[in-house]
Amino acid sequence: MEQHQRYENLKMGERGAIISIIAYICLSLLKLIVGKLSGSEALSADGLNNATDIVASIAVLIGLRLAQRPADEDHPYGHWKSETIASLIASFIMMAVGLEVLFTAIMSIFRTNEQSPDLISVWTGLFCAVIMFLVYRYNRNLAKKINSQAVMAAAKDNFSDVLVGLGTVVGIIGSQFQLPWLDPVTAIIVGLMICKTAWDIFREASHHLSDGYDEKALQVYKDTVQMVDGVEVVKELRARNYGSNTVVDVVLSIKGELEFHEAHEIATNVENELKKSSEVIDVHVHYEPVKSRS
Repeated sequence: MEQHQRYENLKMGERGAIISIIAYICLSLLKLIVGKLSGSEALSADGLNNATDIVASIAVLIGLRLAQRPADEDHPYGHWKSETIASLIASFIMMAVGLEVLFTAIMSIFRTNEQSPDLISVWTGLFCAVIMFLVYRYNRNLAKKINSQAVMAAAKDNFSDVLVGLGTVVGIIGSQFQLPWLDPVTAIIVGLMICKTAWDIFREASHHLSDGYDEKALQVYKDTVQMVDGVEVVKELRARNYGSNTVVDVVLSIKGELEFHEAHEIATNVENELKKSSEVIDVHVHYEPVKSRS
């Protein structure tokens, strides 16, 4: 993938973050207004939850824009990791929301609700959940298309809000049928799911930031290098992530009697073969001579 296309993918990712921000602003206002008019504390709380999600989406947007900065003296490999940092921040916000949902659910067990909210709050909650599900599908497909960690984190955040919205609807319906236990039970399940999603995003982002890499992908790269003509042995192969991009370091053994230009050509072929992978942005090849068996 060419450098230009990688930057274009980041710009496409911005679109997903902007759509999330607009959706959260509109749905948050709608829930807060309808929640106040219908007397639904649950819907109002969900509206405030959406307001906090605006911050997560803004963090993703900032991360995607920072990642587009070219390499400089302080960042010779570019600013690609800003995208991963944005995912990490989004995971913190999601975890805070999940814990807040759990805390509210547990406290509601010891609190009785005197009145049932108007049914318009149910339809509002369902409408908002459907809209957010469509935003989630858009961002998820976009994240897969451009291979973006940050946009996928935004998509998972969108889906967590679908779950919160549906949990809110279940709680309101439960209050209509005198089933107050439905609200806390559903909220606890939703809260746990949000925390699990936040942990998954955090684990993946922190794994990338600490230079962890998928062992299966490393083996694929190693097999690719081993098939290049002139490569005797792949002595060492390492890779690290820069956002959604990969830098590969490889140490080869080649025949010692080869001319310099022949050895250089083998190294170039290794680099070109690895760069055929869509995520590989740079390859560093070091080759060492090995004596041929007589």
